[in-house]
Amino acid sequence: MTMQGNSVPASIWSNVEGIAYGGDYNPEQWPVNVRLEDLELMKEAGVTFLSVGIFSWALLEPSEGQYNFGWLDEVMDNLAAHGIKVALATATAAPPAWLVRRHPEILPVTADGSVLGPGSRRHYTPSSAVYRRYASGITRVIAERYKNHPALALWHVDNELGCHVSEFYGAEDAAAFRAWLERRYGSIDALNSAWGTAFWSQNYGSFEEILPPGVAPSTLNPGQQLDFQRFNSWALMDYYRELVAVLREVTPGIPATTNLMASSATKALDYFDWAKDLDVIANDHYLVAGDPERHIELAFSADLTRGIAGGDPWILMEHSTSAVNWQPRNQPKLPGEMLRNSLAHVARGADAVMFFQWRQSFAGSEKFHSAMVPHGGRDTRVWREVVGLGAALKRLAPVRGSRVESRVAIVFDYEAWWASEIDSKPSEDVRYLDLLRAFHRSLFLRGVSVDMVHPSAPLEAYDLVLVCTLYAVSDADASNIAAAASAGATVLVTYFSGIVDQNDHVRLGGYPGAFRDLLGIRVEEFHPLSAGSQLKLSDGGVSSIWSEHVHLAGAEAVQTFAEYPLEGVPSLTRHTAGSGTAWYLATFPDHDGIEALVDRLLAESGVAPAAAADAGVELVRRRADSGGSYLFAINHTRSHAAVEAVGIDLLTGSAFAGTVEAGSVAVIAED
Repeated sequence: MTMQGNSVPASIWSNVEGIAYGGDYNPEQWPVNVRLEDLELMKEAGVTFLSVGIFSWALLEPSEGQYNFGWLDEVMDNLAAHGIKVALATATAAPPAWLVRRHPEILPVTADGSVLGPGSRRHYTPSSAVYRRYASGITRVIAERYKNHPALALWHVDNELGCHVSEFYGAEDAAAFRAWLERRYGSIDALNSAWGTAFWSQNYGSFEEILPPGVAPSTLNPGQQLDFQRFNSWALMDYYRELVAVLREVTPGIPATTNLMASSATKALDYFDWAKDLDVIANDHYLVAGDPERHIELAFSADLTRGIAGGDPWILMEHSTSAVNWQPRNQPKLPGEMLRNSLAHVARGADAVMFFQWRQSFAGSEKFHSAMVPHGGRDTRVWREVVGLGAALKRLAPVRGSRVESRVAIVFDYEAWWASEIDSKPSEDVRYLDLLRAFHRSLFLRGVSVDMVHPSAPLEAYDLVLVCTLYAVSDADASNIAAAASAGATVLVTYFSGIVDQNDHVRLGGYPGAFRDLLGIRVEEFHPLSAGSQLKLSDGGVSSIWSEHVHLAGAEAVQTFAEYPLEGVPSLTRHTAGSGTAWYLATFPDHDGIEALVDRLLAESGVAPAAAADAGVELVRRRADSGGSYLFAINHTRSHAAVEAVGIDLLTGSAFAGTVEAGSVAVIAED
């Protein structure tokens, strides 16, 4: 890679051709003869890009200051000779045993005071000055050694930060938390005001009196809990920045990233905040095998990843060829499912497809986790599908750099997720993601693409904006959402949105606080439903989870509750806002209710599916700056499916005949 003379790194996409393909490569687990065989197999599979050295610190530095780089030199040289580019890791995701023995204070401490020991991975706290010193040291040694290596294309910093342990309660963590709070608030009086410490005699006289919110007799201060979430996200990010600073100094032209875990299961880190410090967004995603709609969850997570990337191309850093090893029942992927999964990520913006891992381990905790080269070797379905995927991705090279086309936005905010699920809320059944996923699912099944956007993101490009359970919102972000409606968009806001500000202080004067004027309503009181109960609605449908006493203040009632004590009270309203409209949903409709509402919103906003197709076909369009477009049609059924599209199927090289075979994929370069 050509080194640049300034501190701005080159784009990873300038150094990797086509849709990059590969995975985590752990050659330290294998003898030389196997590593040489790997090179031939990589050529057969079409591998172009590998992550190397993620968990290799103990082998690279077997004792303090004593290094063994011979094996890694050989691997890097061989990969370069075969034209394979490398995301080289800082090797810091698992401290070596000698470091733990010498400095046990680096180990993470849990809320109850337990120390998490070695023998696994991720056994350090990011606030440990000692650990940071050693981690920066090995990062510098690796960077200096390989800074001019022709295989080096990207720095892979640490690994899955926040995985396994994402909250830290040790003495250094507490000191770092206090320092973070002092920087955030400036004075203890400002903190007391933000946390509402007049309640329960929690007032602080100095920052030194503050501890992380550990185990206590009753519920903890919600402002303290929310700030601790923010702090832990920042602490891991600050650790990442320290390692990147070393890499920038030694290799200013090489981009850096770390693999996020953006999905419906990961809430610990604010990835929208992280995005500004990553040169390219990279994500790990694994299916839940027992979920019959796991392909829809994949789409949700990929859309979220693309949103974190601001719509730019991103790297699928890890997923699995077949079964994983950490679920209660680790079922293999079905025939063709790995191809569908991989191309679904590409459809939603990934320009690199990678797996954990290249060769399936014969020992260790993840020996039953699938890999590109399985235990059974080349004479296996998995290997044949790996080779087939490599060929398919090569044919999709023209797609690289194009962007997903979407006219619908779903607002997503990690801070609102954190704040809405802190204890002492009106109902434990209100979960942040439930409505987001319900609306996303409905749009997915219609072939309508969705962008996941932060509430501060520009919204003028969208005709439909969905704001679900945005419990905490700033004045500026609420105004941004209102401006979208005023400019002509159809905006839907759901219950438990706009209730508090960023300090978790209730917005007085009636719910939904920040959105009252936009929506033309006022909510007097919440009426959460009993567990498992339902409430009849005026259109004959039913709802669950939530209801509330809504008063009209300019809006019209589109639907009402039909049962005591809220009979006749609006459950769905519509209000004209500038050139657009603002809808309010005061309950959680059943499946038919969600579908009917989505139909109304799409009709009003003028949003249509990417194409007409039979049920069960996932549809996404990517459009290039040149104007060319690529329609991905992924058939998740076991029957042939019709899709109305005209063009060349890049996967076959032939004119698209209007049918996608059962369980197969078409990528149509449209006429």
